[in-house]
Amino acid sequence: MTDVHPEHAQLQADRIYLGWQYILLHPDPGPPPKRPSPVEEEPPEGPDPVRQELLRRERLQEDMLNRPVRFLRLVMLALTVVILAAALAGYLAWPFALVALVAAGGVAAILSYALLQGDRAVKYRVLEQQARDERQRRERDKDLFRAQEEHAQRYREWQESKERYDRQLTWYAVAVPDEIDRIDVAGGTLPGWSALVTLLGATRLYSGGHLTVLDLSEGAIAKDLIELARKGGDDPLVWVLPVDLPKLDLGATLKPEAFADVLAHVVSVSEEQRSTRDLSFDNAILERVLEVLGENATISQVTAALRALAQVGDPRDDLRFGLITATQLERIGTLFGRGVSDRVVIERAWALESQLRKLETLGTEAVRLPPARLRVVSMDRQAGVFGNRVLGTYVATALTHILRQSPSSDRPWYHTIIVAGADKLRGDVLDRLMDACETSRTGLVLTYRSLTPTVRERLGRGHAAVAFMRLGNAEDARVASEHVGTEHRLELAQLTETISESLPGLDGGYTSTISQVEDDREAHDGDRADLAEDITESTEWGRTADKISEKERVLQRSREFLVEPHQLQQLPTTSVIVTDATADGRRVRLADANPAILTFPKTTLGELEDVREAVLALDPRAGDGNGEPPPNLGPPPPRLDWRKGRQ
Repeated sequence: MTDVHPEHAQLQADRIYLGWQYILLHPDPGPPPKRPSPVEEEPPEGPDPVRQELLRRERLQEDMLNRPVRFLRLVMLALTVVILAAALAGYLAWPFALVALVAAGGVAAILSYALLQGDRAVKYRVLEQQARDERQRRERDKDLFRAQEEHAQRYREWQESKERYDRQLTWYAVAVPDEIDRIDVAGGTLPGWSALVTLLGATRLYSGGHLTVLDLSEGAIAKDLIELARKGGDDPLVWVLPVDLPKLDLGATLKPEAFADVLAHVVSVSEEQRSTRDLSFDNAILERVLEVLGENATISQVTAALRALAQVGDPRDDLRFGLITATQLERIGTLFGRGVSDRVVIERAWALESQLRKLETLGTEAVRLPPARLRVVSMDRQAGVFGNRVLGTYVATALTHILRQSPSSDRPWYHTIIVAGADKLRGDVLDRLMDACETSRTGLVLTYRSLTPTVRERLGRGHAAVAFMRLGNAEDARVASEHVGTEHRLELAQLTETISESLPGLDGGYTSTISQVEDDREAHDGDRADLAEDITESTEWGRTADKISEKERVLQRSREFLVEPHQLQQLPTTSVIVTDATADGRRVRLADANPAILTFPKTTLGELEDVREAVLALDPRAGDGNGEPPPNLGPPPPRLDWRKGRQ
C-alpha cells in the first residue's frame, strides 16, 4: 500500500519527475452559512407598551360603541332623581313614583350591566390577543430553534469542507515511468530549460543516479543544478569548451575504427546534405590514416597526416614538431596509390583537415579526474557558432560510441544524459545517440528550441514521452497543438504565472572546474543535506519563490485553457505539457517544472492517481460525492538527503 504522507514520501528511482501538477480536489466552500437570529428587542422597563396600546384601542372602540348606552343610562338616572324629588315634594303619588323609580332604575341597572359586560369583553379580547401573540412567539421560537439546528449542521459541514480545502494538497508530482526510453522537450526558453534541467538533475541525483549534461544552448542552463549539487555534497565536473578542450579525454580510449567514425561525423556537421556514401568515403580516408598512425593517435597527428595527404603546407614542419615520422609520411604518400593525385582525395583530405583542426588540442593535457555523479560539458558563448557545433557533434558522437561499448545497465535511467539544444545536431547523430541510449538503458532527455523538419521526424519516435514548453513560433505552436490534441482542457495555476513573470533572465556562464580539480579535493563531512532547503538557498528559483511563498495562500486560483496554438505561445516560462502513452491511453498533463515548488508545504511527491488510490484503499468511504477522495495532508515535505539511495 502506498503511503502518501509527505513526511514519508521519497523520490522513486523508477520515476522521472518533470514537474508538479496543480489540482484542487476540493473546491472553495465560500463564506460560512449565516446564522439565523431573532430580532433584537429591548425588554420594557414599565408596563408592556404593546399591551397598553392594545387595551387603549379596544377601550376607545368600546367607548364609541357604548356612547349611546351611557347617554341613555345617564338619562335614566336623571329621571330617577326627578321622580324621587317629585315624590318627596308631594307632586307625585308614592305608588306611581315607586313604579316609575323601579322602571327607570331597572333600565339604568340594565344599561350599567351592559357597560360592565362591555368592559369585560374588552379585557377578554385583549387577553385573547395576548394569548395569540404568545402562541405565535412560541412558534417563532420553535422555528428559530429548528433553523439554528439546521444552521449548526450546515456549519459543521462547511467547517469540514473548509478544513479539507485549507489542508488539501495542491501540487502533485508529474512523472513518467523509467520504462520510457527518452523524453523529447520541444520549445521553451532558456530560463524554462534551466528549471526543467535543475528539477530533472536534482531528482535523478537524489535517487542515486548519475547525470551528464551536454549544454549546446550556450545559456548556462545547468548553472543552478551545479550549485545545488555542490550544496548537496557532490563535486561536479564542468568542462567549458573550447577552453577545456586540452583536458577533455572523451574518446581517448576509442578504437581506431570508432575514432574514425566519430571524426567523420564531426566533419559532416557543416554539410547537412551529405549522404551516407559521403560519410563512408570520409570514414575510409580517416580509417586508413589512423592505421598508418597507429593506436592512441591524437587529433593533431591526424590533421598533420591529412595535410600531407592533401599536399597542404610543408610536411617538414610536422616532422620537426614530431607530429608524424618520415616513415609515416612516406606511407601516407602511397596510401591511396594513384588516387593520391586525384582531386577528390585531395579535396576531401583538405576539408577534413580544415574542420578537424578545431579539435587539435583535444586531450593534450588530460588529467586523471575523480569520479563525479554530475558532469557538464558546455560550449562557451564567446566562441564561434560553427566551432561550437563541431565541438558539440564530437562530444555527442563520442558519447554514442562509449555507450555502444558499455554493457546494458540493470537500472534504467541510472545514468541520464541531457542534451540541451539538440536541434543543433544532425539527424543521423541524434539517431545513433538514441539507439545507443536505448540499448544501454541510459536515460536520454533532448530539448529542442524549434521544431525543424529534422526534429519533427524524430519527435516522440519509439517509446518516448513528449513535453512541450512555450513555443514562440506560430507554425511550431500549430504542430504542437495537433500533436497534443486541441480537445484537452488544462488547468494553469496563477502561482505559475506570477513566479514566471518575476524571474530574471539567465546571466553569466559556467565556471570550469577542471583546472582546479586537483587543488580542490576537500573531503565532505557527510552531513545530511536538505534538498528543499538547498533549493531555496542555492537556486534562483528557490530564492524567487521564497519571496512570494506567503502569497501562495492568496494565489490558490487557476484558469483553464484549451491546447490551441495561441495558448501555447503564451505559456508561462516553467509550464510543461507532458504527453505519454499508458495502458489506458495517452495522458496529457500540465506541469510546472519550477524546482522550488518542492519547498511548498502543500506539495507531495506522489502522483495524483497514486494519491487517489492510496486514500481510497485506506478509507473506501472517503470521497466528496464526485468520486474524488480527500487528499492526505500533513506537514511540509521531508528533509531530502542527497546521499540516501546511492549505490
